[in-house]
Amino acid sequence: MAQNKKTEFPKTAQRISSFTKLLSHPARLAILEVLAKRQSCICGEIVEILPLAQSTVSQHLKELKEGGLVKGDVEGTSSCYCIHWENFSKAFDEFSKYIEFITTFKNNKDVNCCE
Repeated sequence: MAQNKKTEFPKTAQRISSFTKLLSHPARLAILEVLAKRQSCICGEIVEILPLAQSTVSQHLKELKEGGLVKGDVEGTSSCYCIHWENFSKAFDEFSKYIEFITTFKNNKDVNCCE
């Protein structure tokens, strides 16, 4: 059986990878956009806005919630979700700093790749 080597990488890389994976599906991006515009939203309202089935929206919301980018409560038969801004901001800042770090190497004169 193959082993998962993810834990062999630095914790920062693992967190950035998880964050970008959450953003890697257009449906999750659309859900985040709806939540950002409305400040909070009942799951059924998201289904009315997006061209997705209730079960698909629920699955994406579950992934966003498990990843810490969204928080929500069940209220009777409906669920209310909103962006977890503190977690989102931390993840975005960490990702931005990493991209800035990577781009510091683009002008490295010692690299002669694909030229």
